[in-house]
Amino acid sequence: MLMALLTIAAASDLQPVLPRLVAAFEKDTGHTVRTTFGSSGNFFAQIRNGAPFDVYLSADVAYPRELESAGLTEPGTSTSYATGSIVLWTRRGSGIDVGSGLAVLTTREARRIAIANPEHAPYGRAAVAALRAAGIYDRVRAKLVLGENVGQAAQFVQSGNAAIGIIPLSLAKSAPLAAIGNYAEIAPTLYPPIEQAAVILRSSRHKDAARAFLQFLQRRDVLAMLAEAGFGPAHIHAPR
Repeated sequence: MLMALLTIAAASDLQPVLPRLVAAFEKDTGHTVRTTFGSSGNFFAQIRNGAPFDVYLSADVAYPRELESAGLTEPGTSTSYATGSIVLWTRRGSGIDVGSGLAVLTTREARRIAIANPEHAPYGRAAVAALRAAGIYDRVRAKLVLGENVGQAAQFVQSGNAAIGIIPLSLAKSAPLAAIGNYAEIAPTLYPPIEQAAVILRSSRHKDAARAFLQFLQRRDVLAMLAEAGFGPAHIHAPR
């Protein structure tokens, strides 16, 4: 097999773990991988406009499915590989007790609340769904500060531009956030499942390498690394 330079568009919640996965894949296969992180919705729009990625790692399975319906992916390659979850996160010393749950967002201390933009970020939509399910969305809506993606939302809280945020568990567990903050998981019954999926784009010039990467994502050791990073299991459907 010829060695390839594989380009991957990846959801920002994967930033703490994907570099390690890529390093292992490169070592095992000899392929080289170039990764770009961002919001799943923005990548979806870019791909529809012809962005030259080989593989798309979305935080929402609906985006790959829609691309497949539009004929922009290799048929049958959409592969669910993990599920995400959301947490409340704040810096230590903020005076906010995340352990008290979503109700803490209605307090005076939670003056600004960072979430990813729900228009194009699946985690932002999950955050809004949880706020609505808890019956506090209308009370806290004016406090919301929207990040372009979950990484930026986390940066808002980390820098003090927001007092608290609703971010992925994967980011809350990663350095440096784990060293400087506290988090509490939000009950998964309050928001729809965040099922994440990978797909190969039809325009890819390196489909063999892309298929190898999707198969790599199904390896037991890789799934264990994802679990350690804060991702839950998904129903894996092998690409054809």
